[in-house]
Amino acid sequence: MSLTAEQEDLRDAVRGLLASDPARDPGAAWRRLCREVGVAGLAIPGRYGGAGAGPAETGVVMAELGRDLTPSPMLGSAVLAAQALLATGDDAACGRLLPAIADGSATAALAWTTRAGRWDSGEVACVARPAGGGGWELDGEAHYVLDGDTADVLLVAARGPAEVGLFEVDPGQDGVRRTAAVALDATRRLAVIRLTRARGQRIGGEAAPALRHARDMACLALSAEQAGAARRALDLTVGYTLTRVQFGRVIGSFQALQHRLADLHVLVEAALSLSRAAASAAAPASASALASASGSGDEPTLGLRAAAAKVYCSEAAMRTAAEMIQLHGAIGITWEHPAHRYLKRAHGAMYLFGRPAQHAAAIAASLIDR
Repeated sequence: MSLTAEQEDLRDAVRGLLASDPARDPGAAWRRLCREVGVAGLAIPGRYGGAGAGPAETGVVMAELGRDLTPSPMLGSAVLAAQALLATGDDAACGRLLPAIADGSATAALAWTTRAGRWDSGEVACVARPAGGGGWELDGEAHYVLDGDTADVLLVAARGPAEVGLFEVDPGQDGVRRTAAVALDATRRLAVIRLTRARGQRIGGEAAPALRHARDMACLALSAEQAGAARRALDLTVGYTLTRVQFGRVIGSFQALQHRLADLHVLVEAALSLSRAAASAAAPASASALASASGSGDEPTLGLRAAAAKVYCSEAAMRTAAEMIQLHGAIGITWEHPAHRYLKRAHGAMYLFGRPAQHAAAIAASLIDR
């Protein structure tokens, strides 16, 4: 799967902007990406201030962010939270919240999963009950909330008296406690959100289909990031083997290492192709169509493609990062070299939005059911 001319231009714009940030300031880079390229609004419809593009274009940006392990709220805000909001079909809430998310002036976070981190639409961390004045009160403790400690907009998936709903919660109120989590991957901001009788406003109706859609779209975006990181890790490793001299020869001339690098090349190229193919097949859908999907129509196909991309790209990222450590030798485990950061990103991303075994089981179940 190759990129279109427009996607190549998008890739070059993002890569050039990131390369022109000598201070390596993630906050400044994100502001420029939003202002000059419009990355936060790529997959948001034009009527809400976005560009109306699709997951393929989002994947191009995610691959570039993964290439340099650039910290940004792209995955948590512009993909996961924004897609959950769109999929509710609540035009009023979308019109009120999405324009600021699309232009990058606000970031959003989705508090969903428990400490187990299954990202199952039927297993949410919080509960909601009706309160006076037509509002809701929420309690619970959500884990692995992307950029949750700094987000301006907080969306909470909570189980109500009859079903799972999505709620907008003011993150500044007394009933909300946000704590940054210490993660293996220091380049990915995660938080724990604790709610104690926090006031919330319900968005849309039954939220399980919206949550599934948001998770699938996030898996597609994450697979692109994983493939981009794997490609860069391989490029750095190949470059090192062509300069490192041992026994009077560059180590890249040794056949055993050539075989290992060739295997990685095939693995990474397949991961890139699978990620792009899955994203290209997931055509943007209207908010009303998403809201009424309820797991029917194209949603199962989207889920299976997202699961396949997540499983394969997780494996590609882990194997490539592990070989990067091995083939760099002693310098691969030093703090100053980036090899350990690629390994930590690969390990952390593997468990985000569900373990690979969980997604593989879903694929297997769908094949058996047929």
